[in-house]
Amino acid sequence: MTATAENAAPPFIRLRGITKAYGIGDALTYALHGVDLDIAKEDFVSIMGPSGSGKSTCMNILGCLDTPTSGQYLFGGLEVSRMSRKQLASLRRYYLGFVFQGFNLLNRTSAIENVELPLMYRGTPAKKRRELSRQALKIVGLEGRESHTPGELSGGQQQRVAIARAIVTSPAVLFADEPTGNLDTSRSHEIMELLVGLNQEKGITIVMVTHEPDMAEYSKRIIHFVDGHVATEKEAA
Repeated sequence: MTATAENAAPPFIRLRGITKAYGIGDALTYALHGVDLDIAKEDFVSIMGPSGSGKSTCMNILGCLDTPTSGQYLFGGLEVSRMSRKQLASLRRYYLGFVFQGFNLLNRTSAIENVELPLMYRGTPAKKRRELSRQALKIVGLEGRESHTPGELSGGQQQRVAIARAIVTSPAVLFADEPTGNLDTSRSHEIMELLVGLNQEKGITIVMVTHEPDMAEYSKRIIHFVDGHVATEKEAA
């Protein structure tokens, strides 16, 4: 073994032999079949595949929203698959951010109040919450829109609020599930450029599920799932 190989840092995220089964007996079905996956710190990975391929199940396990049936999940060297519910909740709260296709904003609440929500769960003092939320909205290009409700914002602007809410806690990893699925082409490219900036300038590791090949090309790596397996993996163009 070379000195370089010996000193190489382990992957930030590592899955080994991950399976996920649902049901029992004759109704037992597997969504994932022994998945192995490595994601480096500051990587930007797109996960693609047809419906039922296991890509969303894998995303949920990576985001600690679901637990595997078997296998090993390491996050920063810690074995996630052995963590308690309380430990998993702390991992999500302090290290992970989430962006969803449906935005998931509170309709009657201002942009800045939506962004503040994760900080409220952390118990961050009100003044600090407001300061950090203003900064997050500025990063996503919504300075001056702090008091607008979702109904007063375009779809692209709503997704920017959702991204600000996800990054306000300075997460190590941002999970984006079909983040451009409800947007037109122009707004989709704006959101992807924003994610690329967060990855390159803020060093946030990004894992994105998408069914759109042109959106996946913004990432550094593209992983295709088929029938619960990692079928192919390639560098983005």
